[in-house]
Order: sequence, then C-alpha cells, then structure tokens
Amino acid sequence: MNISNRIMDMKFSEIRKLIPFANEAKEKGIKVYHLNIGQPDVETPEEFFKAVNNYKGKTLKYENSQGIMDLIETIVKYYKGIDIDFDKEDIYITNGASEGILFSLMTICDYGDEIIVPEPYYTNYNNIATLAGVNIKSFRTYREDGFHLKSKEDIVSIIGKNTKAILISNPGNPTGVVYSKEEVRLLADIAKEHNLYILADEVYREFIYDGLEYTSFMSMKDILDRVILIDSISKRYSACGARIGMIASKNKEVSHQFLKLCQSRLSVSTLDQVGATNLINVPKEYFTKVNKEYEKRRNILFEGLMSIPGISCEKPSGAFYIIVKLPVKESEHFAKWLLTDFTYHNKTVMITPAAGFYATNGLGKDEVRLSYCINSDDLKEALIILNKGLEEYNKIF
Repeated sequence: MNISNRIMDMKFSEIRKLIPFANEAKEKGIKVYHLNIGQPDVETPEEFFKAVNNYKGKTLKYENSQGIMDLIETIVKYYKGIDIDFDKEDIYITNGASEGILFSLMTICDYGDEIIVPEPYYTNYNNIATLAGVNIKSFRTYREDGFHLKSKEDIVSIIGKNTKAILISNPGNPTGVVYSKEEVRLLADIAKEHNLYILADEVYREFIYDGLEYTSFMSMKDILDRVILIDSISKRYSACGARIGMIASKNKEVSHQFLKLCQSRLSVSTLDQVGATNLINVPKEYFTKVNKEYEKRRNILFEGLMSIPGISCEKPSGAFYIIVKLPVKESEHFAKWLLTDFTYHNKTVMITPAAGFYATNGLGKDEVRLSYCINSDDLKEALIILNKGLEEYNKIF
C-alpha cells in the first residue's frame, strides 16, 4: 500500500517535534520551562466561560456555515472600534486562523501557483500551502535589521507569472517585527503593480510595544479589493483551544466564494462560537493590562539574553516571540540535548530550533525562536538554566 506524495511532502511541526523528549524529561520528575510555543498563560476572560455555561440549547446542532450571526456582528463591532469597516457578508468564521489561511489560498490560487512570504516565517505556512497545492517563495529579512523589509527590489525580483499573493504576518511570528506604515504601503504598492492579493495575518494585532503605532493592511483604502484579512481569538483573548478564527474581504466576489469551503466542512463548533460571541464584552482594560504584562516579559527576556555571552538578537516590537542567534553550530542538537542530557537543579528549558522557519537551506541552524508566554519569575529562571546549559554544552561539544 502506498502513501500519498502530498502527505510525504508535508513536515511534522518544527515547534512540536521535540515534545516527546520534553514528556520523557517530565516523567523523570524534571521541570521543563516552555519557551518553545506561543501558548499564553494569561487567563481566558471569564466572559467566554459565562456564555458557554449559560447556553440553553437542548441540542448541539450544526450552525450556519458562515458562522453564528451574533458572533459575526460582534466582530463587525470590534473592527469598527479600530476604524475598520466590515459588512456582515464580508466575514466568515473558521476553525482557527490556520483554516482561514487554507481557505484563502484555495480561493485565490490554482494548483502550482505561488505565494511570496518574508523569510523567516511561521513554519505551519508550509503545510497549509502544501494542502492547497501552492508553492511558497521567500524573500530574505535579517535579524540585524530587526527583520524589517530591505528593499522593493528584493521582493519584486521573486514575483513570477504564477505568483498570486503576498502572505504576511504583522506583527510577525517568529520575528516579533511590527511593520511600519511605510512598509505596509510598500507591499500595498507592489500588490497593485503586480496584480496580487495580500493575505494579512494580523492575529497579534493587540500586542504592540514601545508606544508604536500599528498599521493594518485594511487601512490602505486603495487596495481593499486585494486584502484578505486573517484573524483569531486565540492570542488576543488567550483562547487558543477554542479554535475560532475568521477570514474577511471587502472583495464581494472573493468573500462569496469562501462560503463553498465553509459549507464543505459544515460548520465551526457551536459552543466555541457562543463563548467567542461574548468576548465583545471584555473591558478594554483587559488589553491594556495584558499588553503591559507582555511588554514586561519581553524586556526581561531580551535583557537576560543580552547578558549571556555569545548570544545575538534584536528586541522585538510586537507579538511574543524573538529570534536568537546562539553560540552553537546546531541549535536543534542543542535543543534536544537540553531535554535529554541536561538539568540544572532538576530543571531544564524547551526551545524551538529556528531552521524550520526558513525556506533557504542552511539558514537558522544556529538560531532559535523563543516565546515569552510564561510568567516573569519563570522567565528569569529559564534564562539562568539556558545560560548554564550553553556553558556546559560548549564544554562538551
């Protein structure tokens, strides 16, 4: 019996592939600090659980394929609060942002078409593109520049006759970059000049630091027919397990076609949509408090990293990730070794090798992506352990 080429072309998660080693360490009684994954430890707002607990339905039936209309109306209201105008017909609820990206690619691309992405990029884009039969081409951004865009020429040079879209995460995962208004305008102009869509992955919109101004692609009024916005409650409300995302487009022809894909998977979880609907009632103070907490953690992690000999990184401006160059040759070997062969006071750390976030072979081998989703005290302890691990690893290897 054969296995499909499609599944063989997919890769296991670069973020999760070391989990078996972490589990083995935990079974031995070792405490593992997770710097590997963007799973917030901030409590999900009580409004979500109240709505679910108050659900009065006698049967959990299929909901509308587009999504529960009450939820869609609250999303319209949320966007109006940040000066983005959507009609109810523009928005489709998805099983997380990942399904939203998949549906977007399937709507605008044929098999063999291409999208372009700044490198490094969220590793799961690869598998989503493979499922859609789409190829990814990347243009380089650099740690030394804070992963900002280098030049228009770098981007335009990889656009071909089969290129259909630019896929971009803003703020960036795994880089933490927040693109300036000028950079957003640059990509908007390229999209117009080369007849491309922009798939704007803006799930980290609420996490902006240092008083920076955030620019959504939806603010570029002259390209609204080209923008497909991808969003999610996962990070904004610390509700990753609810799997509620959305796609939205002001291009009526495009958004209407989304319905075919939504109907093909019937509907999104009823209870999760009920809970998400009530999140509109979360006070604005929640975002202020959470943003301030993540900015504090960002500072702790960055300052701690900069005190470790041989480490190089740039301070991220958004999201809750940072790409770090380590004084090792193979970060994947080091990351596994931390889980299998090293402890400090019966503790260790789990980190994500960065090579999987690059498309160019050989890049990222001495880098890792770290997340600052754990509390401040644990971050400080994890930094001590990472430093001790590097000292011992470099003595051995």
